[in-house]
Amino acid sequence: MKTVRHELVVLGGGPAGYVAAIRAAQLGFDTACIDENTQFGGTCVRVGCIPSKALLESSHLYEEATQRFGEHGLKISSVELDLQAMMDRKTKIVDTLTGGIDMLFKKKKVTPYCGRGKLRDVNSIIVEGDEPVVIEADRILLCTGSVPASLRGVEEDGDRIGNSTTALSFPEVPERLVVIGGGYIGMELGSVWNRLGSEVIVLEAADRIFPGIDAEMAKLAHRTFKKQGITIHTETFVQSARVEGDKCIVQVKDGDAITCDRVLLATGRRPATDDMGLEAIGLETDRHGFIAVDENFETAVENVFATGDCIGGAMLAHKAMEEAVVCVERMAGMHTHLNYDVIPAIVYTHPEIASVGKMEDELKAAGVEYNKGVCPFGANGRARTLGEPDGRVKILADAKTDRVLGVHIIGARAGDMIAEAAAAMEFGASSEDIARTCHAHPTLSEAMHEAALDVAGRAIHTA
Repeated sequence: MKTVRHELVVLGGGPAGYVAAIRAAQLGFDTACIDENTQFGGTCVRVGCIPSKALLESSHLYEEATQRFGEHGLKISSVELDLQAMMDRKTKIVDTLTGGIDMLFKKKKVTPYCGRGKLRDVNSIIVEGDEPVVIEADRILLCTGSVPASLRGVEEDGDRIGNSTTALSFPEVPERLVVIGGGYIGMELGSVWNRLGSEVIVLEAADRIFPGIDAEMAKLAHRTFKKQGITIHTETFVQSARVEGDKCIVQVKDGDAITCDRVLLATGRRPATDDMGLEAIGLETDRHGFIAVDENFETAVENVFATGDCIGGAMLAHKAMEEAVVCVERMAGMHTHLNYDVIPAIVYTHPEIASVGKMEDELKAAGVEYNKGVCPFGANGRARTLGEPDGRVKILADAKTDRVLGVHIIGARAGDMIAEAAAAMEFGASSEDIARTCHAHPTLSEAMHEAALDVAGRAIHTA
């Protein structure tokens, strides 16, 4: 069996893994990166963030063409859906981005290995495949990511009943789709198929959709999705789901069974730490499967590090990327940091939902005194010209210091707008700092400016 040696070997080629490999190479490490797929990029690029956003954009344009172009004076006699062309576009985007990672690896001199990587000991990983290879290294960085969580009683067949990966490639628009889980994955993919013509029914066990975001924003989102035709049942527990012929039967606790064409199981994700050889180096996970690390992302085993979804926290690609950069920079002796209090989160439904910092619910529960400023999108000229008057910006600032504690947005392009809030909070800005910053007119960002003014009761364009 062939044996090779590198200074650093990264196990996993997703957002944490490929970014860590590139940054390490920039810092002079002889770096290798292993992924079991022939395409690097992980779940995010191949079967997650990128393909889902491609379908969200395509389905949104389809809905605009069929329902809203008339408002702009655009008369179209008929619009036909070519689902295969939509899927081909999605695939092309994925291929382009994964090809880009390959190019970056070559340019930065990162050595890629394709195959199932498994820890052999504290200094080596065996890459299984047609031609197995042992990679020895001074340091090992685990970036194995996460996989969709399963649910007891739900019999996934990867076709009629499947997870988010399955729902990215339905061969036809299902007449009726049941989505188990009202989080961001379920609502995003549910929105895609709702726009394309499916009757979508969302079943959420919690008392509201989006349990992890600001309650006010979740309430507004629920109301909007209901108007869009999505049926949402909260406090609803699924006992089982099975395939019968070409239909699926979903049994709800204390309720009737629901017959549908397909089922999307979207009840979250779990760390992908099974069968990776942790026992070979004496490294244990917690009861949820997460790997514990210290402030330098080093595990309990010396010179074995871990970042991204497999260590817990917010399972977000950008959080994983930042952890990866900080980890390898600290390996190189650099003084660097990551502020976990300022990590933005975005739901790419329509309208988009974006947030950073503390939720209003959290501040109330902690007894923190705060001031609140709000600007509705309806008061924003750019939102009106876009035909997107629904939504709002909410800024929460400390009552004593005026330091911004949290920002929450629901509305068009909220995902782009939240970057200003994150930057402001990273530099410890007050709401007055945002209010004193000149914002271009007419832009959606003026809603952020107006909300900042409203924190001190100085709003100009809202009553």
